[in-house]
Amino acid sequence: MDWAAVPGRSFRCDTENTLCSLIFCFHSSQIDDKEFDIPQVDTPPTLESILNELEDEEEPFVLEDTCVLSTDNMDAHSCETSSLASSDSGDPAHLKRKRKTVDLNTTVHGSVLRHNLLKGISAQIVSAADKVDAGLPTAITVSSVIAVGTSHGLALVFDTNQALRLCLGTKTTGAEFGAVSALSINHDCSRLLCGFANGQITMWDLANGKLLRTITDAHPPGTAILHVKFTDDPTLAVCNDSGGSVFELAFRRMMGMRSCDSRCLFSGSKGEVCCIEPLRAPPDFRDHPITHHSLLAMASLTKILVIGLKPSLKVWMTFPYNKSDPSSVPQLAWHFVPVQKTVNPVLAFCKGDIVHFLLVKKEESGAIHVIKQRQLHLSCDIISLSWINSSTLVLVDSREKLLVVDRPSQEVLETLDLEQVQLVYNSRHFKSLATGGNVSQALALVGEKACYQSVSSYAGQIVYLGTKSAHIMTLRNWRERIDCLLKQDHFVEALSLSWSFHEGTAKAVVGLFGDTVKRKGVISDKMVEILCKFAEYALKKCPEQGKIQVMEQHFQDVVPVLVDYCLLLQRADLLFNQLYDRLVENMVAKGVFLEALESYIVVDRLGHLTTPIMRDLLAHYHDNGMMDSLERCIVHLDVTSLDIQQVVQVCWENQLYDAMIYIFNSGINDYLTPMEKLFAVIGPPLREGRSLTDEEVVIGNKLLVYISCCLAGRAYPLGDIPEDLVVQVKNQVFEFLIRLHSADLSEEEEVFPFIRTLLHFDTREFLNVLAMTFEDFKNDKQALEYQQRIVDILLQVMVDNPDFIPSQVGGLFTFLARQLAKPDNTLFVNRNLFDQVLEFLCCPDDDSRHTERQQVLLELLQVGTVVQFNEGRLLALAEKAKFYQICEFLYEKQHLYDRIIDCYLRDPLRKVEIFSFIHNLLSMPGYSPEEKQTVKDKVLQHIQELVTLDPCKSADIVLLHFTQEVFMNLAPLLLVFLTTLSLYLRECHQLRTFLPLERDLHELLLDLLCRYAPQQLLSFLQASQHYRLEEAIQTTEKYHHSEATAYLLEKKGDIDGAFSVLLESKAEVAGEKQDEGKIQRDSTLTKVKDSLSDIINLCNRSSHNLFQQQREVHVFELLKELTMKVLNCMSSFISLPAIIQRILQDPVYGTGKLAELQGLILGMMDSFNYEQILLETTTNLLNHDLHWSLAHLRAAVTRGLHPRQDYCNICLQQYKRRQDSVEEIIVFICGHLYHVQCLQQKDSGCGISLAAHQQWNCFKCSSSHGGRGGPSIEPNRECSTSLAQVSIFVYDLTQTTSLANSSIKEEIFRGSSITLVHTEAIRFEYNILNLLINIGLDLSRHLSTAQLWLC
Repeated sequence: MDWAAVPGRSFRCDTENTLCSLIFCFHSSQIDDKEFDIPQVDTPPTLESILNELEDEEEPFVLEDTCVLSTDNMDAHSCETSSLASSDSGDPAHLKRKRKTVDLNTTVHGSVLRHNLLKGISAQIVSAADKVDAGLPTAITVSSVIAVGTSHGLALVFDTNQALRLCLGTKTTGAEFGAVSALSINHDCSRLLCGFANGQITMWDLANGKLLRTITDAHPPGTAILHVKFTDDPTLAVCNDSGGSVFELAFRRMMGMRSCDSRCLFSGSKGEVCCIEPLRAPPDFRDHPITHHSLLAMASLTKILVIGLKPSLKVWMTFPYNKSDPSSVPQLAWHFVPVQKTVNPVLAFCKGDIVHFLLVKKEESGAIHVIKQRQLHLSCDIISLSWINSSTLVLVDSREKLLVVDRPSQEVLETLDLEQVQLVYNSRHFKSLATGGNVSQALALVGEKACYQSVSSYAGQIVYLGTKSAHIMTLRNWRERIDCLLKQDHFVEALSLSWSFHEGTAKAVVGLFGDTVKRKGVISDKMVEILCKFAEYALKKCPEQGKIQVMEQHFQDVVPVLVDYCLLLQRADLLFNQLYDRLVENMVAKGVFLEALESYIVVDRLGHLTTPIMRDLLAHYHDNGMMDSLERCIVHLDVTSLDIQQVVQVCWENQLYDAMIYIFNSGINDYLTPMEKLFAVIGPPLREGRSLTDEEVVIGNKLLVYISCCLAGRAYPLGDIPEDLVVQVKNQVFEFLIRLHSADLSEEEEVFPFIRTLLHFDTREFLNVLAMTFEDFKNDKQALEYQQRIVDILLQVMVDNPDFIPSQVGGLFTFLARQLAKPDNTLFVNRNLFDQVLEFLCCPDDDSRHTERQQVLLELLQVGTVVQFNEGRLLALAEKAKFYQICEFLYEKQHLYDRIIDCYLRDPLRKVEIFSFIHNLLSMPGYSPEEKQTVKDKVLQHIQELVTLDPCKSADIVLLHFTQEVFMNLAPLLLVFLTTLSLYLRECHQLRTFLPLERDLHELLLDLLCRYAPQQLLSFLQASQHYRLEEAIQTTEKYHHSEATAYLLEKKGDIDGAFSVLLESKAEVAGEKQDEGKIQRDSTLTKVKDSLSDIINLCNRSSHNLFQQQREVHVFELLKELTMKVLNCMSSFISLPAIIQRILQDPVYGTGKLAELQGLILGMMDSFNYEQILLETTTNLLNHDLHWSLAHLRAAVTRGLHPRQDYCNICLQQYKRRQDSVEEIIVFICGHLYHVQCLQQKDSGCGISLAAHQQWNCFKCSSSHGGRGGPSIEPNRECSTSLAQVSIFVYDLTQTTSLANSSIKEEIFRGSSITLVHTEAIRFEYNILNLLINIGLDLSRHLSTAQLWLC
């Protein structure tokens, strides 16, 4: 792409804050080669020729645009890429026949960004690195020109044509200053600031390439420049170094001398700042009041700061980060955003995956307010953040994926892969490698992903710097985004995107100007063009061979889209003329088109068809048997678009009655002819008494619905009758129905044939139609006359007519009763007929529609229509017919409220309402005490039934209204009531509700259970927790309920008392057994077994809480009476020897044959107890002695030896302490030290061969005891063992597992001054242990034999 073709240099800000295009207007100038330090070559070329040269053998770094198929219009200097999100996945074709509709909620964005490779700049960067050793690119900044910094300290400045204008700096200065680490251009593009890795800053004049300033003392030495930024004030800049500090640079020029004053704004010792961003206003907002403060945003590793540099330094806001990855890179970006009709700067910042927005505005008072806006949550680690317009951000994550995000909707519009760009990272500068790497670990960790100087944005364009290339991103205008989809044949997506432009819902829109109407017109023209192309494409791509289903599916994917968008654009002419004319060429496409129209017609999106289309529609649907679809279409179409004669003929031939009715009604305002046609279908079979077919039943139902619609003023099947025709149509229908004879009069025809036909077809539904019609008759004299006339005809036709069954006549009477029950009733019925209606309503033999008949009669009573009727006779009829609501009405009228309770109890549908009735009557004023007392008496009579019906509600009634009566007079009955009351109380406890007298009620229930229902006593005690234990125990003891008493005593913790009570109970039961006869013996035996089981269960439950002695006391008391079941139960928690011994000591076993074995077994038990105690005691002693012996043995052999002197006691010469000494020495336990050679010469000790070593005796100690020592076999406590011997002893002891039968270990014990007595003791103890084990085995065998014998 030729940069001269890029839109203008000046800003254009429209109301939608679209992309501001950039115009570059600089001209290339000649560069003097002498300016540059170029290495000498044989044939020195000019620098310009080198940098503009492309080698033939090398292909430049190019990204191809996958969405552009034709390259005819592609510029030689640019290449485009498409969005990853806009690629086609190639959906498989489905052969299933279906009709598609366009989903307008589907969001399509297309390719939002245009990605261009700056081929000219990229090629010159590569050539400069290869040819003149300019180094690799390190930083980039963009304004009206593009400046690129290199690793060798050069700054390359390119103009609008990507031609090199200036090369600032030399390799000599580059070697001194290091790599260019930061760049910045002022707002008028006249100055360039360069920051270097060694900490220097230079200022250049971009007009002539002259070096204006070299700043070396602006910040502490030894730190690299990370950022250098101009502010809106050309004399003020800020910089940030690798120490984390921020400095203000104030440029001065006095008397021709340029200077720079530096001021520290933020010290790195308080927290390292790694990103700074001054607020720079575009030209249109240079006069914004906020610009007078020169705001500066700084991002440290922990927080964001916004400060004002003017008029004085002031901190306006601090904002801490959320928890994030320590390696996440802080990002800052300013932009002026319209908010609520005003434009204010918004700061976007992030560290990690959450982007925060801060709105900064200046109040009239001069104070600056910072307002937090909605956050943007992403699922990636952001390393670059840039605004491309006021509502769109461009982000780069740590995987080098570029994201285009719409801020208002927080929607990701597009994703691009920047892997081929090979972004330049600023890690070396953040680590300050050029100055020794003296930075903190936290800053170095952030620097791993820092690419601040590789991204620069200006006027809606973002430039990215790669290792060998430069790339520019701009927003596509709306036409480009559509065309990009069209080039990929994505017509549906292109139409969806176009419609979003049309409706104003698209995101990141560029290039749409003017008012809404004009913009919609432009987009509509574009959509028409796309629709035509889509139709041509569909016909062209249609498979010419294969199954017809494949072709149908192909066009079903196309035709609904065409129809949808034509209707959305309100271009039916385009649909029916141009598009249909093209689709008609293909018969499959034509059929799909005609069938697709149905879904739009039935939802009233398409109401008018042209005559050719309607003709083709009728023919196609008729030929394909789609008559139901045709009928649905006809009733929704405008009649003026139909050929009435043709349509009516088709409807009659195919029995499309709905369509026929619609044509007659809407086309020619004829509402009676369709009715006559329908009566002609169902009338004859009904008069002949034949059963109707299913089709005739459907027609009859249509007729009823049609009559109902006409009488209600609604059109059939849809819509409403015109208001000026409603009354006329209603009168016509009534006149038609009450005709004496039809037009085709026959001799057999009876009077009122139409009403008779409807009554025979469905009496109930016809009467319902009349009832709904009569609801609207108010103050309409004509309608009321028709009402009376129809009622008279109904009575004349149906009463005393054998053609109608009683249920049909009953339906008529019910209908009449409802009409008579209306407050504004005007119908007149003679007295005899009215009595007849009442007799029918109260007929007990007819169970059909029981509820409806009762309701009708109740309505008659409520409106006072039955005033003259005998109430006594009516009450008798109602009781006989089980009309309990009628009875209630009459009883209430007579103030017999107690009888109403019987009505509720007998009515299965209203039983549960009796509690509300009782409560309301007893609670509300207006009833006399006598009336309330009669109701109370009635309730007490039926309390059992009420409790059975609903215990909870019964309890509620009793607690509120019958407390005294219950406590005074109803003790037996109270038992039943209180039993159900417990359920109610449990529900109250779950709701944390407590009733008065609750404890008294529980204890009263306990007393009643003891007296009247002892079988429920124990379950109540187990379920309830609201009684006092002492009172409950007294109550159960009073009534001699032993099992309940035992349970309460056990619950209290008195196990002995519970055990005693159960034993006494068992004894009583056993006593009863002795006194009883043989007849009841089995029952008594069962009681005894149950009693014993209760005692055993008590023992099981309480065994874990008792001592051994207490357990034995209880069990031994029970032993006399227990069977084998009791014995087996006891064996689980009492030792078997104790059981056997207690059994054998009983006098019972002292006589007979058992007496002969008693002494033997008791002796065995005594021996067993003795031997068991002996075995446990011996084992404890053995373990203690063995532990003591081994502990002393280990202490002896690990004890260190300390020589008394450092010379030999024989030669009196000092031994050598050097490590390389070869002399051998011996140290004895006594502390004397000898040379080995001296001992051998004196022959003072005799060695005994032991594991290839000799055993020595101390010469001096043995001499003091009367002469030379010799071989010593017996252990001597005063014999000293050498250090070497001790070490041998330790080694052997750790490698040995047995102490018996080892002469080596005996010698070791001896050499360690440990006598053999210990070893013999150990052997003796082991022998004792083996003996005791054998004895124990024998005892266990004897015990097993004894136990087996006992069993």
